[in-house]
Amino acid sequence: MVIDSHQHLWQIGRNGHEWPTPDLTAIHRDFGPEDLRAEAVAVDGSVLVQSQPNDADTDWMLDVAATEPFIKGVVGWADLEAPSAPARLAELARRPKLKGIRPMLQGLADDEWILRGTVRPALTALTDLNLRLDALIFPRHLGVIDRLAQTYPSLAIVIDHCGKPQIGPQIGNGNDALWRDGIARAAGNPNVFCKLSGLATEMADGLSLDAAKPYADHVLACFGADRLMWGSDWPVVNLRAHYDVWQDWTSAWLAPQSEAVRDAVFGGTARRFYQLT
Repeated sequence: MVIDSHQHLWQIGRNGHEWPTPDLTAIHRDFGPEDLRAEAVAVDGSVLVQSQPNDADTDWMLDVAATEPFIKGVVGWADLEAPSAPARLAELARRPKLKGIRPMLQGLADDEWILRGTVRPALTALTDLNLRLDALIFPRHLGVIDRLAQTYPSLAIVIDHCGKPQIGPQIGNGNDALWRDGIARAAGNPNVFCKLSGLATEMADGLSLDAAKPYADHVLACFGADRLMWGSDWPVVNLRAHYDVWQDWTSAWLAPQSEAVRDAVFGGTARRFYQLT
């Protein structure tokens, strides 16, 4: 069973929509479950991930997922610093397909926001409710994720999009070494997982998908197949490639690996991490 561990749906101008903006013409339109089914023809199910930092978006996603068997789980959003966060998380956890929460850490002014004492009650609630935390970050946040994982060893964390390494010599600016070391350190925590997704959109112009290979190799070496899961990042992937192109590239990259490794990356790890039925 192939599981896409990371895809989005959105409605322009509704449910707290802020992004994508009109300049991103390839993806600035509504994307619904019918669009997903048309693209994910070689996939058995998916995890729907929030794209807007808004309660209305999460409520809408859960309503959509409730009528869509293809969507196996939902990663929503909640204001984790709000005093009402534990109650809101408990409310969301009563929805059968709610599997985790994603604070949009990459866009916050404070790189260490997730470590604030005001967020602790929400992180404790996530752990108690057996929900997962998706970490949308840049390489500079990897040290924070390492500390977070050590502080909350029972909290299951997944790094989205391999931590968004900058791919290409003209945009590296020393971040490559920061990313490689940060990934290795974060992977040293058994409660941290990683999504093989989003690499296409982190590439410099003119590069082929093969430029992703050293980065994919590194996360596989650090996390192993049992903590690495494939995701399309659709429809954002449309900015640089297409759903089937990224899936086919990943299949070719994994071809030399054992069947057990391929099965884990393409579905087993996601099913176990998100506790999908």
